[in-house]
Amino acid sequence: MAAALARNGTVGLLWAVALWLVLSVAGLAQSAGPEDADEWERLATRAEAALESGRASDLALGQLRTELAAFRDRFVAAQDENAARIATLETQIAALGPEPGEGDPPEPQEISDRRSELSRQLAILAAPRTTAELNYNRADGLIREIDNLLRARQADALLSRGPSPLNPAHWPGALSDLAESFAELRREAEAAVSSDAEIQQIQDRLPRIVLFLVIAVVLVLRGRLWMERLALALYSGGVLQGSGVLGFLASLGQVIVPVLGLIALREALFASGILGLRGQVMAETLPTIGVIVFSALWLGARLFPRRGGIATPLDLPDHRWRSGRRVVGGLGVVLGAQALLYRLAEFDNYPEASEAVILFPLMVVLGFGLYRLGLLLRQSGRTAAEDGGGGAVSGSSRLLGRAAIVFGIAAPVFAAIGYGSLAAAVMGPALMSLALLALIGLLHILARDLWALVRGRSQEEAREALAPTLFTLVLSAASLPLFALLWGARWTDLLELWRRIGEGFSIGETRLSPSNLLTFVLVFAIGFAVTRLLQGTLRSTVLPKTRIDPGARTALVSGIGYVGILLAALFAVTAAGINLTSLAFVAGALSVGIGFGLQNIVQNFVAGIILLIERPISEGDWISVGGDMGHVRDISVRSTRIETFDKTDVIVPNADFVSGKVINYTRGNLTGRAIVSVGVAYGTDTRHVERVLREIAEAHPLVVLNPPPFIYFAGFGSSSLDFEIRAILRDVNFLLSVKTDMNHEIARRFAEEGIEIPFPQQDLWLRNPEAVASAVAPEAAPARRAVRDDFDPGDVEGGTEGDST
Repeated sequence: MAAALARNGTVGLLWAVALWLVLSVAGLAQSAGPEDADEWERLATRAEAALESGRASDLALGQLRTELAAFRDRFVAAQDENAARIATLETQIAALGPEPGEGDPPEPQEISDRRSELSRQLAILAAPRTTAELNYNRADGLIREIDNLLRARQADALLSRGPSPLNPAHWPGALSDLAESFAELRREAEAAVSSDAEIQQIQDRLPRIVLFLVIAVVLVLRGRLWMERLALALYSGGVLQGSGVLGFLASLGQVIVPVLGLIALREALFASGILGLRGQVMAETLPTIGVIVFSALWLGARLFPRRGGIATPLDLPDHRWRSGRRVVGGLGVVLGAQALLYRLAEFDNYPEASEAVILFPLMVVLGFGLYRLGLLLRQSGRTAAEDGGGGAVSGSSRLLGRAAIVFGIAAPVFAAIGYGSLAAAVMGPALMSLALLALIGLLHILARDLWALVRGRSQEEAREALAPTLFTLVLSAASLPLFALLWGARWTDLLELWRRIGEGFSIGETRLSPSNLLTFVLVFAIGFAVTRLLQGTLRSTVLPKTRIDPGARTALVSGIGYVGILLAALFAVTAAGINLTSLAFVAGALSVGIGFGLQNIVQNFVAGIILLIERPISEGDWISVGGDMGHVRDISVRSTRIETFDKTDVIVPNADFVSGKVINYTRGNLTGRAIVSVGVAYGTDTRHVERVLREIAEAHPLVVLNPPPFIYFAGFGSSSLDFEIRAILRDVNFLLSVKTDMNHEIARRFAEEGIEIPFPQQDLWLRNPEAVASAVAPEAAPARRAVRDDFDPGDVEGGTEGDST
């Protein structure tokens, strides 16, 4: 089965290369001249006859499809022939205006003649395009029919039932065929050394044979062990920077070195001359078997390392690593044996029953190994979930484990009941898919180690880095065609899918394709990068050397950013060849719904542009809006960020600045007024208080003397005479500190001048205290006597002695 997979992959690759060569030749033929109509007609007729009969082989249908695909590409190119001239003629006809209808006055003869001439030229130039479109549709339809027929045959082959390997009647014939093959192999070797001349030839080549054998023995038996020790030593060398990368590269020698040894063994066998036809076939298979076996051993050693501290995609206890290595290595050995037996059965043309019986035990062993591997994957998912690494990693591991268990049971069952092709189509892709997923996981670890090496970061930081994750995502997306090929897709199917993706889709008269979108993205990215570069240059180099205030600089830089992005979008649309006029109707229809949904966003966007143009606020201004007070830290398109005095950020929509009330304390200049209130006791000389307060205000360094501070006698309070210091400050940002300084100075000066600062007092007057006393319960009398004993009439101002208690 493994050999079949390798053979199918090789054949598919050869078909892809052949298709590419045919397409290249077709492109050269197209550039050399128009398509040969007779040749195309013969090819199309032959393809239609082959499809109608249904007896053509897969190889013949594949050749027909390749030729049809070449003609189809030529027809696609022919559809663009004379496109510029046709567009010019259509523009000229449109400039003549609409053709007069019934009942309209006739147009001038000169215009009518000119219209007829242009229409005639347009019809002549458009004829090849119309023919190319018709031929394209015919070729495309034939290709679709061939693809459907090939897929139907492939499905029939998978679901066809053959002889069951469990039927004892097939066992003697299978064992006889296998024994006969090895007997023939032995007889070929004996025949090669039957004569003295052949023995002499072997003796003459003996040094070369011995050299190759020594190299093979050393590389196969010891080379892999040496490379494994080297890799483990590098992985263990934590002090060596990049030990993970070096260890991974050294571990590849565990595959390369022994495979080179098998190649040397093959050369030694060929040099001996003792191989017959069967021996040569088996010797040619040795490198392929080596790649299968040693790759499996390498994957097992990397997924289940022999030592701790080596990163692995799986999360398993240490005691399960040895079991995992045995399972993966055993699968590789069985696949190698299966490839050898399949090649031998193919050469000797075994009957279907014999081939099924011989390969069935290997299928059972592979199913058991896949089942064990599924159990390990499920355990890895559970361990990852218990360690807090749940989510996608643990979920995917458990899902893969369940799938491996199902496939490991289903494939041998299919083979047992006679569906050998279906069993091979399940077992082979399942094993190769798991191997490919494991390789992607190992490459992710390599990318992580390489990122840590290049950036000089730790492994913990590398695990959280974005670049290795993006690399793995791109690698996973690029591997999707490989998964499709493993599970039965054909190269032609993938090429057809890629071609249809390349053609894109049409919206009105505009065709959007990946090439258009890529052009749009590249041009827009370049324009965006140039815009950001210009903004950075202006912000850091040019504008600081001018007399423009910081707010105007911010507005200018932001405006250039908006204009640059708009121009980049226009250039990108033009470069991509997107016709916006054909999208106008769709955009108009969408704008109605989008307008309602994005009304507030658009309103804030327009308000942001107004703020940048009128600049009622700038970064660093002290403002108050909607009950929030603080400094403006950032003005964006949609909102403005204000940092309050509590060091919290308040995001205010820009529409509030345009439609609401905004107080800007520092707009234009930093001056502002400070008001400090103070009260003095009744009976204090008010003029003296006024002089003291004026001296205090004028002595502060932040108070402006022109206009001079003003001392305001506010009025007569309930317990004090109220005064206010009203002074203009040079920098209103220091308002609180100025008030604090003035209050301290007021307290000091008033103490020195003997000016009293009163506090609120209240007098309590009781009318008819006897009635109140009689209403009190008798048991409260001791408490009343205690109160009367502590009462001092001198503490109560006003009233009579008998009225105050």
